[in-house]
Amino acid sequence: MTQYEHWTQPEPLWREDTSLSSYEPLKKDTSAEVAVIGGGITGITTAYLLAKTGRKVVLLEADRLINGTSGHTTAKVTAQHGLIYHELIKHFGEEQASLYYQAQTKALHTMKEWVDKYNISCDWAQEDACLFATTRKGSLKLEKEYEAYEKLDIPGGTGHALPFSLDAEKTLHMKDQARFHPVKYLKALAEEFVNLGGEIYEQTKAVDVTEKDRLEVKTGSGHTVSCEKLVSCSHFPFYDGKGLYFSRMYAERSYVIAVEPEQEVPEGMYLSIDEPKRSIRTADYDGKKVLIIGGESHKTGQGVDTSFHYRALEEFAAVTFGVRKKLFQWSAQDLTTLDKVPYIGPITRRNDRIFIATGFRKWGMTNGTLAAQLITEYVCGETSLFHDLFKPSRFKSDPSMKQFISQNFDVASHLVEGKVELVEDTPNRLQKGEGMVVQWKGQRSGAFRDDDGQLHVVDTTCTHLGCEVEWNSAEHSWDCPCHGSRFSYDGSVMEGPADQPLLKIAIDNQTELPFQSPDDPDQPQDTP
Repeated sequence: MTQYEHWTQPEPLWREDTSLSSYEPLKKDTSAEVAVIGGGITGITTAYLLAKTGRKVVLLEADRLINGTSGHTTAKVTAQHGLIYHELIKHFGEEQASLYYQAQTKALHTMKEWVDKYNISCDWAQEDACLFATTRKGSLKLEKEYEAYEKLDIPGGTGHALPFSLDAEKTLHMKDQARFHPVKYLKALAEEFVNLGGEIYEQTKAVDVTEKDRLEVKTGSGHTVSCEKLVSCSHFPFYDGKGLYFSRMYAERSYVIAVEPEQEVPEGMYLSIDEPKRSIRTADYDGKKVLIIGGESHKTGQGVDTSFHYRALEEFAAVTFGVRKKLFQWSAQDLTTLDKVPYIGPITRRNDRIFIATGFRKWGMTNGTLAAQLITEYVCGETSLFHDLFKPSRFKSDPSMKQFISQNFDVASHLVEGKVELVEDTPNRLQKGEGMVVQWKGQRSGAFRDDDGQLHVVDTTCTHLGCEVEWNSAEHSWDCPCHGSRFSYDGSVMEGPADQPLLKIAIDNQTELPFQSPDDPDQPQDTP
């Protein structure tokens, strides 16, 4: 149990310095040719491209536009997705690996074209991307990755130095990549979509689909959207459609800080391949160059003390660059598929009306744009060289089977561990702003004491498939270690696949559960 430390702004840098238009919730039944679910980079870009074809498009967002993963990104626009091309060649072959690179590069160029066409002021800057290794083992991995670059004719090169105070065994550059401000960019694209006749409804959660002659999307308010085609860009698909996506992806949390450094800020975008991984880039903020540093990834619900991860990033920043001022901290959730290639296309092999885009493995800026391009082709009945590589119905026996077994064994382990875990703590131990798993009325429960001193107690059984959620001290949430569902401290759903809130446990008398210091044995114990 640790107390949450508010040492920075709780919002990402991107959202703090950009005002967004607000859109009304859906207040009546409506219809469209295409319904797009999700207001991040994939949903907004897909809606925009489909509206350009003359179709009537409706976009639904459960919260506010660009308030999910797209608004919590490090915002690198690059085809350098870590160590990926050697692995793609091994499992998919050179032709498919080359198509992956071509698809990412096409997305990057498309984004740059729109920035120029619409004069989008989004701090777009062309820079090289760089992987670096600080160990001999990592250096050997970069050698193999560089060999893959050469086979695929990817512009790049190796080196042995970094422009900041870290000793590198080897570096690997990819030329002419980019960084930008995602909220400024997507704000402009959303406005273009509306100018084309598109409709946006915020605070409108899609909860189910009925597949009739026309698709009917049911919303949380009870209203429906009737459509011919449906595109799910809701991060985790809000509708599974018998695709069993919860068993074919895993969720990870990662953390980001923005700081004003004492040293001169280096140009370029950097990513370490050794553990603990570190992502480094610059951004323009308040007339200054600031550093954005990310890392500390772990499977959702499996971080021991999530507040620790921010402190680790802060210490890295202080040692490597010096920190004049701490500005922001935020986190994101990302999904990874069994073979590390996103799922983009028809939700199942036989369904040509519902499309999904998910599993971007932290590289959502190019993959989200690519997904919009591919899904627009599907909706318009066009073919593409890229469709087979990204289609959700694919299954590569190696590595998909290995990962399927590994990930689902991990799920089974956490399912059992959560049920037999011995819990002894009681809600009395909680100070304001603290949460933890407790023993309450004979059962494992989750308790949080808010800033007013009120306790909120929930059943810790995840409403998806019954795993036991864990407390995330950094985000004040209950996170499922099995499939990545996340719930607010009061049990409301924050991330799927769960679509139902945690069960709230009523507290008959708050005055019976005051804060009790562990050093004060004379205070009354928990009332069962």
